[in-house]
Amino acid sequence: MPGVAEGLRQYYELEQETDLWSLNTGKVMAKVGANELPLPERLPVSFAILDNAHLTEAGVRWLCARCRQLVVITSNASHPALAVGEGNLSVMYQERQDLSEALCRLKVEHGCDRLTIQSGGTLNAALVREGLVDFVDVVVAPLLVGGRDTPTLVDGPSLASVGELSKLRPLELLGCEALRDSYVRLRYRVAQPSQDYA
Repeated sequence: MPGVAEGLRQYYELEQETDLWSLNTGKVMAKVGANELPLPERLPVSFAILDNAHLTEAGVRWLCARCRQLVVITSNASHPALAVGEGNLSVMYQERQDLSEALCRLKVEHGCDRLTIQSGGTLNAALVREGLVDFVDVVVAPLLVGGRDTPTLVDGPSLASVGELSKLRPLELLGCEALRDSYVRLRYRVAQPSQDYA
């Protein structure tokens, strides 16, 4: 789209500066074509992918070819990743999804000290509300998109009571940078839970 496309490349340039671990979902990977694309070149980045039903065996193989190390986190006891015997693949089975435990296991079992979350609003909301996000780096494109069913940076279930206000996390602005073509980069530190909001 004219007025937006001109500056999009700088988003991808900034993306190259992220951590050597990326957390995403099988749903997002399926949307970008992991299940159908030819095998890619390997990146020096490791991926942790939360998935129960979106990746096929071909998608898991594509991700293994793409990243240094792949950890599929699933509560699906028959996930297609279990049939893939690649040396850089690990499957982290959880009977019930537990994001905090998954992150702890990534650190202890795989040496993941920092990771960049590159997913959608539902996972973003779950991680923020559980106090598992330390920093937010947002690139704002010069385009207003809206609608009741349009995904946002933080989706997931709405807060329904005053008691749930403790799931909100204030942000401390660390930097605001005007990029080319009317793009803006905002960097924040996420405040961790420390007070009772009830």
